[in-house]
Amino acid sequence: VSDFDAIYQEYGKTVYCFLLSLSRDETLSEELTQETFYRAIRSSGKFDGNCKVSTWLCQIAKHIWYQELDRRRRKKTEPLQ
Repeated sequence: VSDFDAIYQEYGKTVYCFLLSLSRDETLSEELTQETFYRAIRSSGKFDGNCKVSTWLCQIAKHIWYQELDRRRRKKTEPLQ
């Protein structure tokens, strides 16, 4: 995967909408979309073309969403008695 500007233009809205359907939070979805493309750039050498680019990006986004849920679970505190 070489031209990430073109890839972002083509798939950015798809990834954002996917994350919005999971999070129901526009701001968080924007942040996670940025993180998705950052990680995609970092791991572009691992993309072997066995699936569509949109599938690959949504898989990355899904893993980022799971990490966000895990982070929230760990951060949640019980009120003091």
